[in-house]
Amino acid sequence: MRIYNTLAQEKQEFIPISEGKVLLYVCGPTVYNYIHIGNARPICVFDTLRRYLEYKGYEVTHAQNFTDIDDRIIARANEEGITAAEFAGRYIRECEIDAQGLGAWPPTVVPKATETIDEIISIVEDLTAKGFAYEAGGDVYFRARKFEGYGKLSRQPLDELESGARISIGEQKEDALDFALWKSAKPGEPSWPSPWGNGRPGWHIECSAMTRKYMGEAIDIHAGGQDLIFPHHENEIAQSECSGSSPYARYWMHNGMINMDKSKMSKSLGNFFTVREVAEKYGYGPIKLLMLSAHYRSPMTYSIEVLEQSKAALERIRTCRRSLDFIRQTAGESEADHSPPEFIAALNAGRAQFEAAMDDDLNTADAIATVFDLVRDLNIHFAQTKTVSDVDAATALFDTLCDVLGILIFVKDSGDTAVDAGIQALIDERQAARKNRDFARADAIRDALLERGIVLKDTPNGVQYERIGN
Repeated sequence: MRIYNTLAQEKQEFIPISEGKVLLYVCGPTVYNYIHIGNARPICVFDTLRRYLEYKGYEVTHAQNFTDIDDRIIARANEEGITAAEFAGRYIRECEIDAQGLGAWPPTVVPKATETIDEIISIVEDLTAKGFAYEAGGDVYFRARKFEGYGKLSRQPLDELESGARISIGEQKEDALDFALWKSAKPGEPSWPSPWGNGRPGWHIECSAMTRKYMGEAIDIHAGGQDLIFPHHENEIAQSECSGSSPYARYWMHNGMINMDKSKMSKSLGNFFTVREVAEKYGYGPIKLLMLSAHYRSPMTYSIEVLEQSKAALERIRTCRRSLDFIRQTAGESEADHSPPEFIAALNAGRAQFEAAMDDDLNTADAIATVFDLVRDLNIHFAQTKTVSDVDAATALFDTLCDVLGILIFVKDSGDTAVDAGIQALIDERQAARKNRDFARADAIRDALLERGIVLKDTPNGVQYERIGN
């Protein structure tokens, strides 16, 4: 497998630190609101990365953090008259609901900044003792220029970084490039005791402490959005490598931004839609497929039009999966012979094509195209032959590929056999009524099923049904 390493600015063969194991850390959201469509992309992309790595046989430790202390969290909590912990806890739960709705697996580890204070203080103490950090007025800053590799991730020379740096009112930094590791307490803010007085951590130090606490000093893959390359990930590298081993992370993966009206979608710009409100109208499935429909490093433009296209595409995959179930039910056991070698060879070629796409820097766009090729080929194949062995082989591959992409839950029916049996009984009754020319009864059954969200379709393979409105 080859992945694009932002640090090297090229695709590189993926070789983990420990054979057969992968340490994957993904920067999660700052929880001061519902997550928006832009936040959904790294959740979907790097969940798919984890799934594919596990498909390839790796044991993956997947950490995705929550920043649960921040100026915005504090301000919003004060407005509502609750603690920052209560406010952040609310939106952590809402984020987890949306992530589950998007079909993402729960991360192996879910670190929180406020649960890593001891580790943060320990790293800051170490950096101070080594001369990489200094205390000024109760704040502690990192000396960016002292780290020789500063700027190596973003590939920006120091003079360019310096031109965009500034010293804010109240800061006592030695250099505009320096960044805060620890902030002294202010009235109305939560704080923790430290060697420099009561205060709270800076943003960048949180992830360094969380990776060290749960994964050690070196990890395989550090991932997040492209907007985190500088300053967040640049600063992470500096403080982590000055306080621990180098390299801090072997591979850095960054997803492209989602645009709205040719500008990056973000809460701060106010041009965002929350995942929750979009899902209420379209469901989580179209959002998930949309997030994977372009290469993860490419920018993506969000619009209702592309969401509608994603919804239609997902329905095409769902229709194929339902057809496989239906054919399996109607194919008699007497037809359960061995699949012909050429059919198995075609399925294996489809799997190989899928793996080639995913091995090429997680190219989910081409992987999804492979799924649609499979849908087309299966529709053609099963229009002519309906053996149990063929259906089982096709379904196994279909489910595997969709599961790696994290869309299987959106295309496979729930499997509620009691409900399915009840529906099938009504379908059988309708068929009998039509055979007996009792069209009034047949139409009544059809209308009754439609009221329950069940649409009947007469096909060459018999009567099929699908649920609508989900």
